[in-house]
Amino acid sequence: MTDSARSPGSLRVLVYSNDKTVREAVVLALGTRPDPDLPELEFVEVATAPVVIERLDAGGVDLAILDGEATPAGGMGIAKQLKDEIDPCPPILVLIGRADDAWLANWSRAEATVAHPIDPLRLAETAVALLRTRLPA
Repeated sequence: MTDSARSPGSLRVLVYSNDKTVREAVVLALGTRPDPDLPELEFVEVATAPVVIERLDAGGVDLAILDGEATPAGGMGIAKQLKDEIDPCPPILVLIGRADDAWLANWSRAEATVAHPIDPLRLAETAVALLRTRLPA
């Protein structure tokens, strides 16, 4: 999905991983309507860190889901950079390799974490909570 193709009233979710199967798992787990109270989701799948930064710098992203296990640039380092450089920065959810990595995700200033392997229910619950913060009051 490109920026110009954004539907009115939708929420845009950026999904970053160098691994296509991780991106696909996130998109499949969330679907286009993970909660009836939210608008439809649109996804921007990204495989490289420079494109993540470019997309968030351009605006229009409501949630960034970053793979903490991605290489060569991990999602936690990218999250820290985004929080330092993008104002306002949308909420960031980092996919972590182990529960013990949550402290590092906290350092990166990510709002939430979900562990690999992806639990679709946990991911949807966490993403919906973050997306709700993007809705008008």
